[in-house]
Amino acid sequence: MKKKSLEIAEKYFVIIGLTFFTAAFDIGLTLSTGPLLPTIITTPLRYFIWLTSLLLICLNWKDALRTANQDKILWILTLIILLSFIWSKNIEFTLKNSREVLQMTSFSLYFATRFSLKEQVRLIACTFAIGALLSIVCALVLPSVAIHQVDHPGAWRGIYDYKNTFGSMMIISSLAFFCLPIDKPRHRLYKWAGISLSLTMILLSTSKTSLVVYFLIILILLFYRNFRWRGKITVVFLDLGVLFLGCVGTLVISNWVDIITGLGRDPTLTGRTILWSIILLSLNERPWLGFGRGAYWAPGSTYAREAGQALGNGFIAPHAHNGFIDFALDVGFIGLSLFLLSYVTAFGRALKRAYATNNSEDLWPLAFLIFLAMNNMTESYLLRLTNIYWVLYVSTVLSVLIRKQPSQLKTG
Repeated sequence: MKKKSLEIAEKYFVIIGLTFFTAAFDIGLTLSTGPLLPTIITTPLRYFIWLTSLLLICLNWKDALRTANQDKILWILTLIILLSFIWSKNIEFTLKNSREVLQMTSFSLYFATRFSLKEQVRLIACTFAIGALLSIVCALVLPSVAIHQVDHPGAWRGIYDYKNTFGSMMIISSLAFFCLPIDKPRHRLYKWAGISLSLTMILLSTSKTSLVVYFLIILILLFYRNFRWRGKITVVFLDLGVLFLGCVGTLVISNWVDIITGLGRDPTLTGRTILWSIILLSLNERPWLGFGRGAYWAPGSTYAREAGQALGNGFIAPHAHNGFIDFALDVGFIGLSLFLLSYVTAFGRALKRAYATNNSEDLWPLAFLIFLAMNNMTESYLLRLTNIYWVLYVSTVLSVLIRKQPSQLKTG
């Protein structure tokens, strides 16, 4: 009985942790009560999640070491990110925010160590289903919080900060339900109910990019599931080609109105290409190790102001609207190369795992990695701030080779 209670408590802890990294607590409280209350609540919660994760890692240190050993490149990259304050253009800002990387990575290592891939998919699906349901409740009770009123009036942002963020969260939700293992007949009902709920939320967000990414990923996953040519090297190149075309398709279909649809965008990708050209020019100053994590866009940064001025007087860009460019700004082309090497390695392993089994949860690493690449073509959802994307990336990379369920928590 005690053991069962501990397992249930640990799953609740994971759901709270995953929700925290979506920033739902901080953003929802800020929008509804102002900035003071979120700080009082989320700061203790932040350190509770961090310290508890570290404690559970220590209690299972042998399993944690085996899990961490799945990708050594990832740890070299993490070390570079943590040390980037040394060469940062804003040492104090980068050093202060290094804790975010430690918190996200610690929780990811714990999550990958303690739970099998099947359990991870279930917990992720549960977390985002709760997020979707809370967004509905919030829209009914506090519509001024959950629905944009001034910019993008009528578009839902739910318990998150922005409609595009809400859309991307619901993509993750839909993919988790798509990969949800079916052990009992009622699980099939949960699966389709979750997919339907997630798609409805994407439509309510009015995020056209999220809708395009969602359908592209589902088409790719159906392709993978129905055409599993094992043992042929050509399929690897075919799959990488599909991934590349999917990323390009995300840019083209969701942004280039004159070519595909009437989505209301301009041929400069709503100014993104102008912004990118300015950023890449300034990156020539520090091409190898970048400006330090977050320093380029730090408050008062002259770089952010200059990049924004290219789009209009008084505009200060918050980020590059491209996760890979922002990664290069943080840790240079050395850091970006290490990330891409880690990503491609994990992608190859995810392909192998997806082809080797008919279990639906084994599609999750492939699904998430495809989503991560596509979603970061026009948004900065990779390493910026405290975020769920880096948490799930690290846990996915560390889990893709794990076949057996980790040993149970040792207590007493």
